[in-house]
Amino acid sequence: MKRYTPWIIAGLAVAILLAGCGYRNPYVYSGSDKSIYVTTWKNRTSNLQLDAAIYQELLKWFQKSRSLKITKQKEGADYILAGEIVSIDIPSLAFDASNDASDVKLKLRVRYIFKDLVNDRVLFQRPDVTRQQSYTVTGDAAETRDNYDEALETIVENLAQDIYQKTLLELSKTP
Repeated sequence: MKRYTPWIIAGLAVAILLAGCGYRNPYVYSGSDKSIYVTTWKNRTSNLQLDAAIYQELLKWFQKSRSLKITKQKEGADYILAGEIVSIDIPSLAFDASNDASDVKLKLRVRYIFKDLVNDRVLFQRPDVTRQQSYTVTGDAAETRDNYDEALETIVENLAQDIYQKTLLELSKTP
């Protein structure tokens, strides 16, 4: 027990210092309770599950903040977060000796808006956002599909995180 005591004391000291210096987790909203109506995004691509993937990833981020409640009902919500998946583009980046694409960059274009429903005011909107991620094309179709799926998952995760952080920033500005 004696060899753990210094570590326990050090951990408590760090916790006290962080609490005393005004540290706050930038990924957690700690203001008054708010409800956000998150719509299922309109999907203009042939990837039929992409809208659901974005919705689920947004839910994961917003669940980090206990004061934010996600609702499927517009009535009674304080804010609305809506978006649209505009396109997915897969242009070739590099070619191998047989002139086949070996490395491609997946591009996802979206647009979204975050609006205060109580005051009928747009807090932010992004009319044209393009996210991209490279992935490798191999001779194995299953491996290539896995690489594509992983690239798309990375794009969706990063997009949802950015939307969440921008939302927290805007909410911190409102009373």
